[in-house]
Amino acid sequence: MTSLTITPGRPLLGTIAVPGDKSITHRAIILTALANGVSRVARYCRGEDCLNTMRALQALGVRIDESVEELQIHGKGLWGLTEPSGPIDCGNSGTGIRLLTGLLAGQDFFTVLTGDESIRRRPMGRIVKPLRDMGASIAGRKGGELAPLAVTGSRLRAITYASPVASAQIKSALLLAALFAEGTSRLTEPRLSRDHTERMFQFFGIGLKREGATLLVEGRPSVGWNGVPQLVVPGDFSAAAFFIVGATIVPGSDVTIQHVGINPTRTGLLDVMMSMGADIQLLNRREEAGEPVADIRVKSARLQGVSVGPDLIPPTIDEFPILCVAAAVAKGETVISGAEELRVKESDRIATVSTELRAMGAQITEQPDGMVVRGLGTAEKNGCLQAAHGRSHGDHRVAMSLAIAGLTASAPTVIDETACIETSFPAFQRTLLELLTERQ
Repeated sequence: MTSLTITPGRPLLGTIAVPGDKSITHRAIILTALANGVSRVARYCRGEDCLNTMRALQALGVRIDESVEELQIHGKGLWGLTEPSGPIDCGNSGTGIRLLTGLLAGQDFFTVLTGDESIRRRPMGRIVKPLRDMGASIAGRKGGELAPLAVTGSRLRAITYASPVASAQIKSALLLAALFAEGTSRLTEPRLSRDHTERMFQFFGIGLKREGATLLVEGRPSVGWNGVPQLVVPGDFSAAAFFIVGATIVPGSDVTIQHVGINPTRTGLLDVMMSMGADIQLLNRREEAGEPVADIRVKSARLQGVSVGPDLIPPTIDEFPILCVAAAVAKGETVISGAEELRVKESDRIATVSTELRAMGAQITEQPDGMVVRGLGTAEKNGCLQAAHGRSHGDHRVAMSLAIAGLTASAPTVIDETACIETSFPAFQRTLLELLTERQ
């Protein structure tokens, strides 16, 4: 069993970089594989989730030359994929399996998509139903509610679909399927979820229009899109989030995180943390591959509890575990509501975060759609959690959040089952140690 020991007592100091954005890397691999010609994807995320998507496209006949610095992807055009020789394993990636299901629904061959134990528990009906409405032939456990999913490629028709939840994975799966459908698909969601797929469609010149809350995609384009000399992936905001919170809650900290994506559909944590009193600056703003980018400087600051309602959940959805750490040491009460989607992530994040932080002395009342956190801080300083022996529940974001929580304890904290960190941030421990050993 892999474990991580966190020894508190030092501030976080220095300048770091975080892995390339996981969400953008998935989409870059898929869309460059469907392009005409060779593309280079630089600063990509080398977490297992993205590497599994890369291997999936290789299994579908796409040549991908891999190095630590970049991927060189030999695109085969919109209709160039070929049937794999066996099942495709998406590992722990909900993004990977859902986007690939949308991609493969309109092909002319058969594919089986599966994943690890966590993926085989996560809901797939939310993409299977609308894809079936487009004419897709998809079988799976419990009538297609659970993976593995067997996809028999079909001739798809355009769809008009209003998603009941704001989910980038649902939206992106349907956008990819819409490329292979006859007619114009119209997709609407109740609130704007992360828009990386839309931005990347526009970056490649793929036909996409927005009318209010509705996206329109013309299927079966007569001319595809060309590869790009270089697509530079911004740093992953979700990875940066751990150090944003860590530098805020550990006294004496001063951290700069370089080249981070600050897409407004992803950065709800910045809004929440600044409303809590965090000292955060966005420096050197610029754009990469259609995405806004900045360097983020964070200094330690006292925090005050706030309310986080349904409108802030979509742009904060992946940062919920680390936000709860900030709330646990803040002064006053933080109320999180409208977050029931968190119960169907890599773990039930409402339950797992509540359980693990309570073991560290946090005062948390769990609700069906969120929680109430009574912070341990005072007017003079942020509070401190207790050392504990925690576990990740197989969830990479829970594991890293507990590591940051341990920085406020009075004794070392041990976290078990931390191999899951490899799915998104293999260098997390090394990066954290760099900041703890920096001297200024």
